[in-house]
Amino acid sequence: MTQDELKQAVARAAIDYVVDNEIIGVGTGSTANFFIDELAKIKDRIKGTVASSEATAARLRGHGIAVYDLNDVPAIAVYIDGADEIDASGAMIKGGGAALTREKIVASVSRQFVCIADGSKLVDVMGKFPLPVEVVPMAREAVARALSALGGVPKLRLKPGTDEAFVTDNGGQLLDVSGLSITDPVALEAQINQIVGVIAVGLFAARGANVCLLGMAEGVKTLKF
Repeated sequence: MTQDELKQAVARAAIDYVVDNEIIGVGTGSTANFFIDELAKIKDRIKGTVASSEATAARLRGHGIAVYDLNDVPAIAVYIDGADEIDASGAMIKGGGAALTREKIVASVSRQFVCIADGSKLVDVMGKFPLPVEVVPMAREAVARALSALGGVPKLRLKPGTDEAFVTDNGGQLLDVSGLSITDPVALEAQINQIVGVIAVGLFAARGANVCLLGMAEGVKTLKF
């Protein structure tokens, strides 16, 4: 199976975790996009959604799925999103799609977090995928120095094909930090969160996944944490 076919398989499997007549949190990225397309087939069963990015909101609305502001929603039954890496504890690196802050917010208020990913995303130790950190623009270099002191190699994310900084939906900029071997993701998440100027770090460890649906050659494998 191709990587896209694996993503499509886990997207279909995630429909089993959708709670009827409830609000569903929806993530951002290529795997989440496959889930949105599957969700459209059962859109009449749910009250609506909360999106983790403007791009996700646009795709949901394009399918005729209601999108609500989180401030207007009392609870989210389940949040379904992909991951750039996930380990055996359910901790994840997220943010390759630049939506880590809103993803983290939506995940934090959801009763259950279901991660959908192809099998290549499961790793023993996270850090091969550069860790995204969203920062207030004026603090970018100060935060970069602090991340370097932790042993990382931060690199400013640029708009594709330009020398300009990529700007998130929140007006932040992104530092992608390579060179880390993340053996204690909960501790590192707390440490980076304490750096003044950090909006959010793409470590989802304090609030990791409850379930991970992994697309494997032999089918969808379910991990529970």
